[in-house]
Amino acid sequence: MKKRSVIITGAAMTAAAMLIGGCTPESPPLPTPEEVAAREAAQAAEETTEQKEEETVTQDDKIAEAIAQETATVEMEGEEVSAEEERIPTAEISDEIPAKYKGYVPDESGTIEKITYTAHDYFGDGAEITKDANIYLPYGYDESKKYNVLYLMHGIGGDENEWGMTDFTSIVKRVMDCLSYYGDIEPFIVVTPNGRSAKNHAANGSDYNSFYCFGEELRNDLIPYIESHYSTYAEYDENGYDMQAAREHRAMAGLSMGGMQTINIGIGECVDLFGYFGAFSAAPTSNTASKTAELLKDNTLPIYYFYNLCGVNDEIAYSSASAAAKSLPTVCDQFVDGENFMWQERSGGHDFNIWYLGFYNFAQLAFK
Repeated sequence: MKKRSVIITGAAMTAAAMLIGGCTPESPPLPTPEEVAAREAAQAAEETTEQKEEETVTQDDKIAEAIAQETATVEMEGEEVSAEEERIPTAEISDEIPAKYKGYVPDESGTIEKITYTAHDYFGDGAEITKDANIYLPYGYDESKKYNVLYLMHGIGGDENEWGMTDFTSIVKRVMDCLSYYGDIEPFIVVTPNGRSAKNHAANGSDYNSFYCFGEELRNDLIPYIESHYSTYAEYDENGYDMQAAREHRAMAGLSMGGMQTINIGIGECVDLFGYFGAFSAAPTSNTASKTAELLKDNTLPIYYFYNLCGVNDEIAYSSASAAAKSLPTVCDQFVDGENFMWQERSGGHDFNIWYLGFYNFAQLAFK
């Protein structure tokens, strides 16, 4: 019998060598199970890091886009209201602000004040800090009367001035003046504070997590300041007072990040302080409807109204706002659609065309 020669090359040689327990000089030994596990862990960690970097970029892009849209100029023309015009209340919840309610009321105009108050760095070490806020006082403000108060919050790229409540051209002021002039609402006070509870609370500050500490500032600093300096329904006493007693005379509302604060903080943490809530294009970090239902499971205080508005073309907030509020009446019996709850949507994006409308509608619903 002839002998046959078998030539083994390449990968086959490596495999053959391994089968007989050896290695060719060019072929490294098989990795141990521990080495394989280590390599897989390192690869997984690298992929996770890359994923997180991509998510961070996406998040930063969304924040930048939200800030750009918040700071975009929105013009709303308004004419002077004639003193000869008959005062007939015709305001209603709508998809547009009627021209009648965007005008100037020269003879019966409210005023805007800027205040400075002492707050605390709740995001940091709790040290005292000085903050500003703007206040709308109705025409004829009288310290012998009592007034309801709305705390109106800004978005992630703004501060106390983002709602434009700084002078007589303010759209918030014009809407309030007109609604009061025509008799659609009982005049109330509007406060636009800075929603960052941190030492660095500038509009360009990056301490975004300080927005989530604002409940402490509301309870300990801002509300007590307002109620000690203005005529509200609260029986203020610097030695301590029952803040819950006047909750039906306080409302909280906001746009985007301010909408998140209204949901997460106003309803989620401070339902003992507020009875009315409004969220306009609530931000992506807003509590979901199921989360809110869980937070309210033991609540016995009445929620007088929760109004929501979002543009269906809003790529930043529509999905989050929907998840936060649209289904609330189906998961929490403290909200009844048509009674103390409204979800409204219309064409529009993440901008003041939606938010001014939200304010106009909510101003009619609050304190009724």
